[in-house]
Amino acid sequence: GADYITHPARVAERVRDYSDTPAAIAAAWLHDVLEDTPTTTDELREAGIPDHVIAAVELLTKRPGQTLEDYCAGVRSNPIALAVKQADVDDNTSPERTPQLSAETRERLAQKYARTRHLLGVAP
Repeated sequence: GADYITHPARVAERVRDYSDTPAAIAAAWLHDVLEDTPTTTDELREAGIPDHVIAAVELLTKRPGQTLEDYCAGVRSNPIALAVKQADVDDNTSPERTPQLSAETRERLAQKYARTRHLLGVAP
């Protein structure tokens, strides 16, 4: 029920634990924009977003039919994307947020994100 912008804001803050670079912070703010809005990579470029940030955001964007294994392999290939995904998973599994979910949803997400962490090669 919270405003959606609070998620990218938290991810942008958490990404500092993994990479305190302007590129990682920018990618954290933008990590869901291609997936969840009609915004395009061309529009990001026209807005002055650097190509290396756009490349990370593209890797963080799940594509229709893409397997989790392929998605995580792409994310792993880019240090900026990997830092942002770690921060994103941390936010999505945060003990401050998960108690608001049903027990069934908490368990499903715990399994999903444990698998994601494994495929990314990162510890919880």
